[in-house]
Amino acid sequence: MGEKFLIRGIKDIEEIETIPCGQRVKERSTIELLEKGAAIDPDATAISFLFNGDSYESPVDIPYSRLIGRIRQTANMFADLGVGPNDVVTYVLPNIPQTHFVLWGAEAAGIANPINPLLEAGTIKDICISAQTKVLVTMGEMAGSDMWQKIDAIRKDIPTLKYVIRVMGPGDAAENIIGYDDAIDSYPADRYTFERDIHPDDIASLYHTGGTTGTPKLARRTHYNEVVMTHDLSIMGGFEKGATLLCGLPLFHCNGTIVTGLTPFSFAGRVVILSPMGYRDPSIMKNFYKIVEKYRAEKFSAVPTILSVLLDIPVGDADISSLDYAICGAAPLSVELFKRFEAHTGMKILEGYGLTEGAVASAINPKDGERKVGSVGIRMPYQQVKIVILDETGNYVRDADPGEIGTIAIKGPNIFRGYVEEAHNQSIWLPGDFFNTGDLGRLDEDGYLWLTGRKKELIIRGGHNIDPAAIEEPLYKMPKIKTVAAVGRPDPHAGEVPVAYVELAEGADLDEAEIMAWAKSHVGEKAAVPKEIIITPQIPLTPVGKIFKPALRWDAIRRTYENELRALGDMVETVEVSVGEDKVHGSRVTIGVKPAAGRDLSSVTEKTIELLTRYTLYYEIKEIK
Repeated sequence: MGEKFLIRGIKDIEEIETIPCGQRVKERSTIELLEKGAAIDPDATAISFLFNGDSYESPVDIPYSRLIGRIRQTANMFADLGVGPNDVVTYVLPNIPQTHFVLWGAEAAGIANPINPLLEAGTIKDICISAQTKVLVTMGEMAGSDMWQKIDAIRKDIPTLKYVIRVMGPGDAAENIIGYDDAIDSYPADRYTFERDIHPDDIASLYHTGGTTGTPKLARRTHYNEVVMTHDLSIMGGFEKGATLLCGLPLFHCNGTIVTGLTPFSFAGRVVILSPMGYRDPSIMKNFYKIVEKYRAEKFSAVPTILSVLLDIPVGDADISSLDYAICGAAPLSVELFKRFEAHTGMKILEGYGLTEGAVASAINPKDGERKVGSVGIRMPYQQVKIVILDETGNYVRDADPGEIGTIAIKGPNIFRGYVEEAHNQSIWLPGDFFNTGDLGRLDEDGYLWLTGRKKELIIRGGHNIDPAAIEEPLYKMPKIKTVAAVGRPDPHAGEVPVAYVELAEGADLDEAEIMAWAKSHVGEKAAVPKEIIITPQIPLTPVGKIFKPALRWDAIRRTYENELRALGDMVETVEVSVGEDKVHGSRVTIGVKPAAGRDLSSVTEKTIELLTRYTLYYEIKEIK
């Protein structure tokens, strides 16, 4: 750390790589990296925590001496509870300083497993069972939070669980519940009370990457995966000692924990935690530019939907000249949104690409070179990114030519060690130990990566592949449109056809017909013109802020099936259609019917099967009593 690099293009990456990775990245573990960062300036502010956006003038400041002290104490507590190198500490926590104490303390003593607090209790239980959680850390009872209630409902159903630790809550020795705040100061802050020689290949964390029903997908990441990533981010981002980063993404996601956590901690930077809710706190978004001015923030990390919200907030007289750039990833960024945001704020956007399985980032636009708008930039040092052509069953055929669209494959010291459940490891590795990301893209002659969608997001109309971006980009250019998401709707003839869900900007008075007229004149490919425009009050988002397209596809399926089943007419009194994820079939349609008086279920079922004959989705019919 500390060495400055000029990053203009691939040649600069190759120059960096003339020094082997092992000579440049010498730390063996995340805790060694944190200890090294804290020693740079123990009195410097590590974390400025904001309770909410309205109280941004009154942060809770935590110096590096206290940060590393609390991490040591927390690690000592875990070790005292029997946590060893192969034991898992799960946490279900909001964005608060204690989350960092728990995360890095868990990686020092054992293995950390962050979980999204917004998940349902049953899903949290399934993740804990899959991870074989030994200690579970969560919040105590408090207004506006149901974290404790969810954990209390499932804790006795996790076979491996030995202890529950409550942050801001009391202990209960009889139930093996420990009050974090009551117990933590009984452990030394100046040393570790246990001996552990962490090997770079030891598992540091298990991150949940998907699967809200059925078997969860937990990515196994090593200490070296995460250490290498901090070096890559520092090189590509030009981070320097004391730099201030804003953290608004959740601390159960690796962008929040690595990009605006471990990385700035490694060079004595300051992290401003934007409230327990992060970007989901309206008061944070309202005061965002004032917060930038107050803390002289230099960088922040976001997803496109966050930039979309900030675009509607006036900068006013706030001095945001300290901002070098915003790092944007997790989902493709609209070219139109990119241009409008830069014009609105005067700052740069560095769009990047990465996955949890790659420790968070694999490519980013060069800070000192050409930022190709619409691309996600060039590969990071010591990583390999290539495009491969696969057959219909996912087998490797060949490497793609420059500019040819195929599957993105990545390789490097940042790549995870597979998923916990072996069933998820089928077909994820390609020849040469490349990881199959499942994303589609192309590499141009200059080594810039362009995303063209995910295989499962492609709309396939009569065998013709339609990239959703071909619909979304033109619609984003229409005034008064806030968010667009194009998905496939089942069609009895073409398999599926494109439809577009649209969220309007506040105060907009557009209707479906106006938007459709715009689409017909601006979507360049006739087959990609949506068959329907659906205006919705809010596009569904994941907790990280990505557009949650599965929910839109399910809604499109529901609408289609309801429309077809109107033909049941007076055979039924009621028809209810619901659609959701299915771990075997991908999606499941459940059709509830209440036969009309004098009709039986068998005749209704027979007619339903006839009406849905040309649809390929799995469905089941249930009688409503």
